[in-house]
Amino acid sequence: MTSIYDTTGKNVACTIVEAGPNVVSQVKTEDSEGYNALQLAFGERKAKNTPNPMIGHFEKAGTTPKSYVREFRNHPLQKELGETISVTEVLNEGDKVSAVGTSKGKGFQGVVKRHGFSGVGQRTHGQHNRERAPGSIGASSYPSKVVKGMRMAGRMGGDAVKVRNLRVVKIFPEQNIVLIKGAIPGHKGSFVIIEKK
Repeated sequence: MTSIYDTTGKNVACTIVEAGPNVVSQVKTEDSEGYNALQLAFGERKAKNTPNPMIGHFEKAGTTPKSYVREFRNHPLQKELGETISVTEVLNEGDKVSAVGTSKGKGFQGVVKRHGFSGVGQRTHGQHNRERAPGSIGASSYPSKVVKGMRMAGRMGGDAVKVRNLRVVKIFPEQNIVLIKGAIPGHKGSFVIIEKK
């Protein structure tokens, strides 16, 4: 993340996103697939790490292997196979967007961090080291089991997250870089989908 000053002199926290150039790797139409869509590819990938069917798929589009491929239905742009889409063709400064990505993985976490439990209170009345314990999780003789969906400790993060109502603060068209106000899901270098509202 970084921060820039807007026209009023206010310091705005922003996330830097490299948003292109995106190559059209496949054009789907109602005649061929039954719906209209554009398949866009982004990022570089070594040919030795790319499966042969994908190499042929990208060669048909006249481009090198890419690391990230996503399909967008009912895309407003009319593009041909192998053409590139720059960031200025889709976004303008001040646009409202949504960011879709995979949140940071936080590993195995307890109930206090994972679900916001407050623990069992202070270290009194015989408490030794159980302040962050979940407490009782089971029912009585009926149903004699832990019900499905019980909030317990476990793996946290690594989920698909969509952050809405973000704003495009600045665009650098030469580098295809977009500054988006606020935080977006994922770690540094992760892939995200920017959806225009």
